[in-house]
Amino acid sequence: MHDPRHPPLGGPPTPPPPPPDDGATRPAEDTAPPDAPHGAQTAGEPAPLPPFLGRPRAGTRWEVLAVVAAGGVVGASARYGAALAWPTSRGGFPWTTLSVNVIGCALIGVFLVVLQEAWKAPALVRPFAATGVLGGFTTFSTYAVDVERLIHDGKTSTAVGYLALTPLAALIAVWCAVAATDRALRGRRSAA
Repeated sequence: MHDPRHPPLGGPPTPPPPPPDDGATRPAEDTAPPDAPHGAQTAGEPAPLPPFLGRPRAGTRWEVLAVVAAGGVVGASARYGAALAWPTSRGGFPWTTLSVNVIGCALIGVFLVVLQEAWKAPALVRPFAATGVLGGFTTFSTYAVDVERLIHDGKTSTAVGYLALTPLAALIAVWCAVAATDRALRGRRSAA
């Protein structure tokens, strides 16, 4: 039986039935204009931010977005270059994607220790380099596609091994990079 709230495939949506008019006062969101953002009372009023986002300082949201996007272009381009330089054959083990993810995680470990312990960097360096460049360089989506392709090509055991190896190798890489960088910085400080 057809549900009147859901249109048949290819048909126009059926509008919901109007609420019963019992003469009671409706909540304010029912009286907002249809083009007002969710939570706003008028069409010109912006919707309120969710409480977990807080109130950013003026101008910082767009600056951060811009540097993350610019860094993402750099990182994704570097990953694309690696894939062109070391392509994975159809059904072959995706060594390039694994290497990119492991190297990227190691670099994130080094960078964040240096940033926290040794370098008073400008505020936009971290979102540019860590989130943008290294976030764009590492890739979960290609990793997932590689697993799907291996399964599709009948290499299920290789897919399962790769599925387990990537996060394990990435965690080991970041842990080793953090420990080595921390040790190097401590040695440098004690020598000074």
